Amino acid sequence: MSFAPNILELIARARSDMRMGVPVIMTGEGQALLVASAETMSEERLTDFRGLAPELVLVITARRAETLKARVYDKDIARIRMPADATTRWVHCVADPSDDLMMPMKGPLAVERGGDVGLHQTAISLAKSAQLLPAVVVLPLHDAGSFALEHGLTIVPSQLAAENMAEAHQMDSVIHAGLPMRAAESGRLHIFRPDDGGEEHYAIEIGKPSRDKPVLARLHSACFTGDVLGSLKCDCGPQLNAALMQMGSDGEGVLLYLNQEGRGIGLANKMRAYSLQDQGFDTVEANHRLGFEDDERDFRIGANLLKKMGFSSVRLLTNNPRKIAMMENEGIQVAERVELKVGENRFNSAYLATKAAKSGHLL
Repeated sequence: MSFAPNILELIARARSDMRMGVPVIMTGEGQALLVASAETMSEERLTDFRGLAPELVLVITARRAETLKARVYDKDIARIRMPADATTRWVHCVADPSDDLMMPMKGPLAVERGGDVGLHQTAISLAKSAQLLPAVVVLPLHDAGSFALEHGLTIVPSQLAAENMAEAHQMDSVIHAGLPMRAAESGRLHIFRPDDGGEEHYAIEIGKPSRDKPVLARLHSACFTGDVLGSLKCDCGPQLNAALMQMGSDGEGVLLYLNQEGRGIGLANKMRAYSLQDQGFDTVEANHRLGFEDDERDFRIGANLLKKMGFSSVRLLTNNPRKIAMMENEGIQVAERVELKVGENRFNSAYLATKAAKSGHLL
């Protein structure tokens, strides 16, 4: 019978639960953790957590721990022992750097060390994939099955979840139709849906490019502020328009519009990063203070879409060498890098300089 959700469906359900503030259960190797997002944790649920185990743990990333001057014993995460009287205000202050300059002293923070942290690491990955702050409140459970049944909670097998979240997922073509655009009347929009319940991604095809030679291509990550609102803080909107106009001028090309807002951290976290930039931090420092890496995007999605559409070689419109490396690693030949230097202004010049200095962009 196929009624029970598979691992991809369980992960999608768990993401949704965490975004709503509902705890999930992470299991593996005779262990189980009750896990809740720090960002969406309510005072009522925190009280209930403490009723099950008075000593709670807040798991954060090593990047966030570095900002808080907390010891990191577990490579990419830190397990902070929560004070007995910790409220959701304390949880949010440790997880969210918005008030770091006003409240710089969060500690002293006692950090756990030793033991298996696989469940904790998977819980952080799950929070990231839900585009929440990468911080979770956890406590150990002894009878996870009964507890889940009693409270209607989702159980996620940790190892399977970690393996599946690390994979490049299958993209299913949903529909495509003609779309005349300002850049080219011969446009066609393709919609692709991933099998893991994540965001849909789009391919804008201009003309009828040959599948037998390198196609002019652009991997463009969604940027609501730049693409829609015309933000001057980045160069995304000008890059999008310039790429489409160049394809229209050439009479063919394909632009992949990937829903990986804010370098893969989501619009809410991107706005948190902007708030930190207003305090004087650059774009990389802001991501680190939030607990994220410089760039959380998965460019394998772009390679998979190109293959799905029958392309094996591209002339890639990009200033980012990482995109070239990922394309080649995934079997897409980059016959040529076509530079795309547009959109610099007085509001984003420092941002572009940081991308060049810290992220290796060719600007």
